[in-house]
Amino acid sequence: MSEAPILVALSGGVDSSVSAYLLREEGYPVETAYIRTWQNEEELGDCPAAEDIEDARAAAAHLGLPFRIVNLVEEYHRAVVTYLVEGYRRGITPNPDIFCNREIKFGTFLTHARAEGFGGIATGHYCRGGREADGRYHLRAGVDPEKDQSYFLALTRREDLEWARFPVGHLRKPEVRALARRIGLPNAAKRDSQGICFLGKVKIDEFLAHYLPDRPGPIVDTDRRVLGEHRGLHTFTLGQRRGIGIPSNTDHRAYVVVAKDLDRNELVVGFDQPETPGLFQTGARVARANWIGDPPPHEGETLLARVRYRDPPTPVVVEGIGEEGIEVSFAEPQRALARGQILALYRGDELLGGAVYEELHSEIPLPA
Repeated sequence: MSEAPILVALSGGVDSSVSAYLLREEGYPVETAYIRTWQNEEELGDCPAAEDIEDARAAAAHLGLPFRIVNLVEEYHRAVVTYLVEGYRRGITPNPDIFCNREIKFGTFLTHARAEGFGGIATGHYCRGGREADGRYHLRAGVDPEKDQSYFLALTRREDLEWARFPVGHLRKPEVRALARRIGLPNAAKRDSQGICFLGKVKIDEFLAHYLPDRPGPIVDTDRRVLGEHRGLHTFTLGQRRGIGIPSNTDHRAYVVVAKDLDRNELVVGFDQPETPGLFQTGARVARANWIGDPPPHEGETLLARVRYRDPPTPVVVEGIGEEGIEVSFAEPQRALARGQILALYRGDELLGGAVYEELHSEIPLPA
């Protein structure tokens, strides 16, 4: 066991607090830290940072562990917020939580911890990582299928993950809650955070309004007939059914967003059915993958994939492997995928890595 202490990233929630407790009980020297990523909470209106800091501080005090705040506001804005805003400006759908893990938690924060003499970091992610019998590092899904968060580490570098520990990955969420209650953690009943890592209850379009001006344009159907007007393509997501701003058609069928045409500044809508052009994807080309495990050795291998975080694992076939990326085909068509989202690839329960969607292939493409 390393003599160097482990720095646990406390979010203010129950998972990271229990992680700190478990490491302490295993005999590791443990200290804790809250990663500050936002400075002006009033700009967001309902930012949870102040409450989270106090919850993290209270949990550390209850466990008798040193607590600090690591200010990474500038680094976060540069690596995550800029990426988020510019992604929406370019019409893609970025995933800031995945880039926060790669660049902040397992990037800048890890660098800070090592510079301060820590032997590693720990978080409350529901996943399992470590060296196995073959002597190599493997990252596996968490035991709790409802809480598994390995997807969010798909772009994190393996050499950084080797410095990390995930103490609750072998537990299910109810077990974590029960343990937190048993040891009297003050945040034992705190609800899980939802949405983008730093926004709290703030809606993404409300946040983007600070950075992206409205750019009105037409709402059209898949035959390019004008149905209404939108105030900005960045305020919509593919697959969205509510809040589009146009009524159902005469058959009372609701519209769904199927595409955002940046060149024409058009929001394209259709009906939520398999035959709607552009709505369902049969395959994709993804950018050069970040490999944590062994990449597919050849074309034709069938892997499991998470096409989005909440979607169940689905088989994919690797159709092509090149320097610029890989091509995959889905065993079943996938609904409303978007460029900029992340495809995570698995071999069994082992996360192999992930990549960003660059092109998506539809069996029924939109007309030009």
